[in-house]
Amino acid sequence: MPATITFHPVGCGDMTLLQLADSDQTSILVDINIRAGADDPDGEHRDVVSDLRGRLKRDAKKRPYVDAFLMTHPDEDHIRGLQKHFHLGPLADYADDEKPDAEKKIVIREVWSSPLVYRRADKSHVLCDDAKAFNKEAKRRVGVNRTKGFAGVEEGDRILVMGEDEGGKTDDLGPILVKVDESFSTVNTANKAGYFTATLLAPMPKQADAAEEEKLGKNHSSVILNMKIGADARTSDGCRFLVAGDAEVLIWERLWNKHKSNQAVLEYDLLLAPHHCSWHTLSWDSWSELREKAEVSADARSALGVTRAGAVVVASSRAIKNDDKDPPCIRAKREYESIAKDANGSFKCVGEIPSEEEPEPLTFNVTAQGVQQVAKQEAGRKAAAVIGSAATPRPHG
Repeated sequence: MPATITFHPVGCGDMTLLQLADSDQTSILVDINIRAGADDPDGEHRDVVSDLRGRLKRDAKKRPYVDAFLMTHPDEDHIRGLQKHFHLGPLADYADDEKPDAEKKIVIREVWSSPLVYRRADKSHVLCDDAKAFNKEAKRRVGVNRTKGFAGVEEGDRILVMGEDEGGKTDDLGPILVKVDESFSTVNTANKAGYFTATLLAPMPKQADAAEEEKLGKNHSSVILNMKIGADARTSDGCRFLVAGDAEVLIWERLWNKHKSNQAVLEYDLLLAPHHCSWHTLSWDSWSELREKAEVSADARSALGVTRAGAVVVASSRAIKNDDKDPPCIRAKREYESIAKDANGSFKCVGEIPSEEEPEPLTFNVTAQGVQQVAKQEAGRKAAAVIGSAATPRPHG
């Protein structure tokens, strides 16, 4: 089966499922935004829970699971629905085995989490209950790993810590710590090299200068991963998928100045537009106040414009209108359209496909030529007709 990347229609929020092309069909879920009624076939919003469940495998005990779950940052629109739909705590405490499949909570075999984005977020706004629950679970898993000396840790207790914490708090977490600019190929402790390799670009480390640290917090400090996803056993570099939570303009300016001499680390075939196609990712100016007089940050745009041939930019947002709302922002859409056009690629808004009234999951297959949009979305199926490549042929290693 091909590797797939599916963007679920969750309004202005993120919920993306990666399924690798390895024999295990390894699954990686990036953020969730399960709104009230979004788990109800008769609700106001798309039943994204059924969509997600239909794509997940079951373990030997018939429990639905994801191999890894990354929360980029603890804003509610990236973690909403966690406690209702996912099992938290030791797997020994799983209580849904006798329930119908549709009522069983989803098991998270391994958590990917950053303590630093929590510290920055906590200073900027009040954390929602789901964010607090996730933080508690991450700390529990770190504690289990420490107690066991990072050896023999079972599924349901596993964690990768994304980035170093302040004050040396993560110095002893070597086996489960991924530092900024490091790459890793393990998912749920299994080596997936050839099918998956991710490079951690952010969160940026704690700044010694208090003013600089405050700026990073206000710019929505998020985990940023650039993931290399294999198309098959022979094509390890089928797609570069760049995901960045809500990272705003300062973060991208810093990344450009850090990596402009080695732009390959920013290169992508598929970009999840940060902060749901927000103008604040590309500019310091207010769109609602200045409209067309607002200026683009050249450095931020450069960082977000390191494309490969046929690159696709996806906005996980509601339909984008020509108004003063942000996010999503019509001017940001135009900038991303320009970036994609320069790469002979395209821009997609999840909230508009196939229509604003009835959006469906947007799925891409990973191929040796880049990403290809799947023509028909069917929960639980990875194979579908392809309506045409979003990329021009190019060599891959």
